[in-house]
Amino acid sequence: MRSPDGHVLVRRRLVPLALNWLAFGTCYPLANLLAHRQQVRRSLATALDAAIPFLPWAIVPYASSGLLFTLVFFLVRSNEALRTASRRLLLATVAGCLLFAALPARSSMARPADIGGWPAPLFAWLDLVDRPYNQCPSLHVAYCVIVWLAWKPLCHGALRWLLAAWLMLVAASTVLTWQHHLVDVAGGLLLGLGAAWAVRPGATRRHGVSFYYGIAAGVLLLVGVAFLRSWVAACAAASLLLVALAYRRRHAGFLGKRAGRHPLSSWLLFWPYLAGYRLTWLLVRRRERGRAPFSRQAPGLWVGRRLDAREAALLPRGCHVVDLCGELPETAALRQARYHHFPLLDLQAPRPSQLRPVLATLARLEAEGHPVYLHCAMGYSRSRLVSRLHLRRKRRCPSRSTS
Repeated sequence: MRSPDGHVLVRRRLVPLALNWLAFGTCYPLANLLAHRQQVRRSLATALDAAIPFLPWAIVPYASSGLLFTLVFFLVRSNEALRTASRRLLLATVAGCLLFAALPARSSMARPADIGGWPAPLFAWLDLVDRPYNQCPSLHVAYCVIVWLAWKPLCHGALRWLLAAWLMLVAASTVLTWQHHLVDVAGGLLLGLGAAWAVRPGATRRHGVSFYYGIAAGVLLLVGVAFLRSWVAACAAASLLLVALAYRRRHAGFLGKRAGRHPLSSWLLFWPYLAGYRLTWLLVRRRERGRAPFSRQAPGLWVGRRLDAREAALLPRGCHVVDLCGELPETAALRQARYHHFPLLDLQAPRPSQLRPVLATLARLEAEGHPVYLHCAMGYSRSRLVSRLHLRRKRRCPSRSTS
């Protein structure tokens, strides 16, 4: 969604903003709580930290980090820049909080108790929302790196120098307020650069699904493993990481579905993924119970979602089934000699090499005069895409469909 001048519309920016604040609001306090529950005493202070003065006014740049975090989502100018900045921030948040949980530490310096004047309410707010834990890496510093990379192309001349100076001041404020140590600043710098390296501009569409499965695994590790101490959560997190890897490699057949069924090994390795799709399919069936489960797209071609036994009986007699879904087992009534399976990854554009055998099979079955039911899991994307490509090819090469 873009406005006429090419800028991303405001409503398109709100979803990644809400997702990032949700991740931060869940993971950061939880990491703090974990350290507090363990009564962590470890400190990463060095001899140089003892020489750093406490400057009450530094609370202003320190507190501005939340505003900078939010403004990123509204000031970038393209969908790609928005996706890049959003995912870098999300990755920094989740990875940073996992490091807080794995290597908890606390600040070794206690701020003066008699802070007076106008900074006093800001420090009272800081003491209310934060604890002296979550030290290395400093998320303030990581966010500064990501904000700089997002805004640098938008600023020129004096404005760019002003932005750089303010971000450096924000990074320095983490030690000038005695909230962090120098090691934390270095760790935050590395985290920000690492997030920028991992999320490259121009690759966000290709790796979106993989990224979010990885983030989900990270959050599950923090909530389910570190906090709840659940071995089930540990298995689920490992499973989601395997799904993320499969999507990263664009391995459409990673579930090993054969003859319409999943082997036991697939259920053992990917049970959260498979169960999630099963539940989603049930919810879609319930929501669309008043609608036809499939529709006729062309003579001899029907397209829709995975059917149950009752719905499968509504298909034309002698219908061939072309199944694009790897996540759900095929209905038993359709697992017969006229069943063809070509798994395609959901929510990710297929490669041409994955589409060619599907389109060739559709053309052959049509040429032989067989009715065909083409379906994916929910009937929303993959089956519709392949149907459009098949009909487009048929219009371009009508002789193939009649030969």
